[in-house]
This record gives sequence, C-alpha cells and structure tokens, in this order.
Amino acid sequence: MKTIETHVLIVGAGPAGLTAATLLARSGVDALTLTKYGTANAPRAHITNQRAVEVFRDLGVEEEAQANALPHVLMGKQVYATTFAGRELSRMMTWGTGDDRIGDYRAASPSEMCNIAQNTLEPILLRRAQELGADIRQDHEVRSIKDMGDYVEAHVVPRDGSPEFKVKARYALGCDGSRTVVGTDGGFEFEGVMGLRDAVTVWIDADLSRYTAHRSGALFVTLTPGSRDTMGVWTCVKPWTEWSTILLRAEGDPHDLDEETIRESIRASIGDDSIEFSIRKVSSWQFNHMVASDYQRGRLFIAGDAAHRHPPANGLGSNTSIQDSYNLAWKLALVVKGHATEDLLRTYTVERQPVGRRIIDRAIQSVLEMVEWVNIFDFSPQTSWDEANEKIDAIFGPDGGPERQKIFDALKLQNGQFNAHGVELGQSYESDAVVSDGSSVKTPERDADQFHVPTTVPGNPVPHAWLTVGDKDTSTLDLCRYDQFTLIVGADGGKWMEAVESVASELGVKMEAVQVSLGLPVNDVYGDWIKRREVDDDGCVLVRPDRIVAWRSMAMSSDPKAALHDVMSKILGSGKTASSAGSLENKEPASVA
Repeated sequence: MKTIETHVLIVGAGPAGLTAATLLARSGVDALTLTKYGTANAPRAHITNQRAVEVFRDLGVEEEAQANALPHVLMGKQVYATTFAGRELSRMMTWGTGDDRIGDYRAASPSEMCNIAQNTLEPILLRRAQELGADIRQDHEVRSIKDMGDYVEAHVVPRDGSPEFKVKARYALGCDGSRTVVGTDGGFEFEGVMGLRDAVTVWIDADLSRYTAHRSGALFVTLTPGSRDTMGVWTCVKPWTEWSTILLRAEGDPHDLDEETIRESIRASIGDDSIEFSIRKVSSWQFNHMVASDYQRGRLFIAGDAAHRHPPANGLGSNTSIQDSYNLAWKLALVVKGHATEDLLRTYTVERQPVGRRIIDRAIQSVLEMVEWVNIFDFSPQTSWDEANEKIDAIFGPDGGPERQKIFDALKLQNGQFNAHGVELGQSYESDAVVSDGSSVKTPERDADQFHVPTTVPGNPVPHAWLTVGDKDTSTLDLCRYDQFTLIVGADGGKWMEAVESVASELGVKMEAVQVSLGLPVNDVYGDWIKRREVDDDGCVLVRPDRIVAWRSMAMSSDPKAALHDVMSKILGSGKTASSAGSLENKEPASVA
C-alpha cells in the first residue's frame, strides 16, 4: 500500500478543517487535508460572530464572506408569531442591532457579524486555502488512524475507487464532526449527555417577502396552535426566499420524516396556503450536551464538532470551531519548524477545552430560557385556533398587563442567547503560553455573557482600536500578523523595539515591534488605543499570532531584552527545539512513497 508523508494530517474540511488548512498553508507547513465528502450540502451553521469574521479578515476573505451573507443590519428584528401570516406575539432586537447595543458591537471589533450559510462559506474558505497552496482532497475517507508514538498513521479509502493508501504524519487534527474517526480511534473521552431531544431541519425555498422584508431578521420564530410542532425556528438563508427551518415537537412525539407530514408542518407554520414552497433537504438530528475532556492525546488533536456538541442556540457552533483551529495552527507551525517545543501544543487543550465547556453550557441554558416564553402561550397540538385567539386577546387586552410583563421578562432573559456579546468574544486563556503579570480582569459591572470587556490582561484578545496608517484606518488587530509575535509599544518604548530585534534573532522566531502613539506613523489619532492598552507610554503589550495578549509590561523594564527573552522562552517551551519525529522532521512536501 502506498504511503504519503506529511507534517500535519487534517481529517475533515468543514469550517474548522478549512481554517486549519488555510492557516498552515500560509505558514508554509506541509499539510494534507482529507474529507469524506465535498463542501457542505445544506445551510447548516449560519450565525457568524465577530471573532470568526476577524479570522476571515486575517485570511483575506472577509469582504467575500460579507458580500454573500445576510448583513448585520438586516439580522436584528426577531419576530415571534403564530405563523408568518398570523398574529405577531412579540419581537426583539437581536445580535447587537438594537439602539442600546449597537455601539458595543461597533466598538469591539473592526468586523461586523453576519449570517452566512455553511454551504456558502465553505467554498469561499476552500478557494482561499487552495490559492495558498493547501493540499485538500475531497471524497477521501479516513477509515482508521493510530498514534504510533513517533508519528501518526492513517488508512485512507478514496470514494472514487482509486487504490487505498496510508498517510504518515507528525500530527493529526480531527475536524471530522460528531462521528469523528480521530476522536474514536484516538480514545478521546467526553463529558455530558447525548440525545437530549430530537429535531428536524428542513431546507426550503419559499418567497416570504411580504411577511419578512419589513421586519427583517436572521430568525423568525413560529408558535402555531394545533400543529404537532411546538416551535418552528426559521433561519433566513437568502432574503427572503430561502430558509433553513428547525422543527421541534413535543417530548415523546417522534419526528415523522414522511414528506407530506413535513409539508403539513411547513404549511401550518407559514399560515398562507397561497405561498408555494419546495423542500430541498430534510435532516434529522439530536440535541447534545457534550465536550471532550481533552482536545489532545499524544499526536492527535480534535477541533470543532469532534470536540464539542451542543444545540444551535447562540449560534456558537462554527464560530467556536473556527476559533479552535485559529488557536492551534500557529502552535503547530512553530513546533513543526523547530522554533518551539511540544509543550506549546499542550496549551491547546488547556486553553480551548474550557471554552468548549462554556459554550455547550450556554447553549443548553439558552434552550431552557426560551421555554419561559413558550410556556406563556402554552399552545399544543390540541389547541384550537379559537382557543389560541381567545388567549392572545386576553393577553393583549385591558387586563392582560401581568401576562404582557411575563412576555417582556421572557424576552429579556433571551438576551443571553441573542445578544450574548460576552460569550461570542470572551475567550480568556490561562496556560503556559500566557505569562501573567499578576493582574486579573476586573469584575464586570454588567452581565458577563451579554457584555464584552476589552482588556490587555494577558490571556485575553488584544482590544480593537482604530488607528491610522498613512491615509487608511487600521485596526490594532491588523497590526498583529498570524506568522509572528507582535510587540505594541508607545512613544517612549524605543528600548523595547531594540529588544525585539535581538530576541527574535536569538530564538529564531518572527517578531515585530510596532510603535503606536499620537502623531507617529501608526497614529493613535482618535486616542482609542491609549484608552484600552492599560500600560504606560514606556510599557508594552506582547500579542501572540492568534491575537491573544501573551504578556505585558506596565512600564519600561530595567533590562527589556532579558525580560522579553525570558517571556518568549517560557511561551515557546524554555527555548528548547522541538523533539524530532524521525524522517518526518525535515521532510520534503507531501510525496508518495
């Protein structure tokens, strides 16, 4: 059997796998990506938060993604109604589009969140990865994989009938979803519960412009009396003619996937029999609440749905998957190139597993909080339209004040799902790849799930601030390239800049110092950075390739070179070179043996 050798094998090419493939290709790391199928064949994930769009910005596809997405400005008006054509029960502003939240979102990031379907996003990421030279092979199934100690070996079966072959790699990253081969064969253990309840997603073509264009949102929620479905959650794929709809039935009512049954549910949810619609695809799935105990076992890593599985509440799935790869790829690159020890790779689990735990818990909590609103109306398959209208009239009528207040309270509770800026952007790490300065993030005055607090406390994402470089507005994030460490210094930070050049040369790792202040070439002309940097003019902020603050110094050190050398050595693994993997250590790009 033929054998292909590579430094990194990526199994799966969804959002996590394609992000990893793109980043490794750009970093010059020899990697091979194998996926059983092609790109996504249905909309699937869609809500894309600012952290993920920042990664797209880094990869050079932000504009293309935004051009093919439902833009942020159209995402906000989330309607709750009996049907599209029926009575509106309530409405809320979501995803930071409300007047009370839009400023938070604009101040936090140079990138706007958007609503882009997974089957639209993946081809964009695939093209970018291939432009950068990534070797991505579709219709290649990884049947088994094993950590051999000094390397990883995988058995691959092409689905076109071509000869089977083996892959020999230094490391393997499993981005192969909930049925992960890497996770199973690698012996990864999981915490949580599978199969909490059943759900069905229906991909639909239906022109619902008359009911949605004037109250546009990413989601439209129906609670239809007399329907078998306790709730319909309609996601806009293409305004306002293409939808991905989740149908939830009462506990104990099995989902009948018969086409006529599904069509009956869709007709009931639309509420207008004159609307023609067609069904592209029906998929059944389950609510899960699972996270891997570890994201690494030896030379095997997992990311995305292979590592964490949860309901779609909060829209965190693909966003978290993309961030998993963004955390790991630069570490793999440094280790493969011999600039860091394998200790750096061990920080992947330490940093990302708590994030996975937080997002699965938040998603479950959001589902339970949504029940509060559903229970106010308490419609069931046995509820007649006359009974439903009578109940709605009572709530909306002269003596319905207490019930109306329950509705508003229930909607307020749902801000933890639909305006959860803190969850979306809050990724605080504690690991050996972060050097603490003894400080901690101040206790937030507002709800930590709903509100993001920018800070340069080590372990947190570097805050966004608008600067000018020449005649262009530039974010602090744009200063921090993925192939290097970046030291941001102030007007009095000249000695730090000298130290960077020396330390980079000694450790053989790319570093750049950027001097930011009012009136300098990188001009803090708005004064935004000085408000957020939390260090003095002679201090510094060290940013990792993934834009996480690795360390900071509040002021000038008595020996800046020694201080920076010590910090970088700790991050890279005591300055030692990575352990060898035999013939794979300095191999040529992927070849067939």
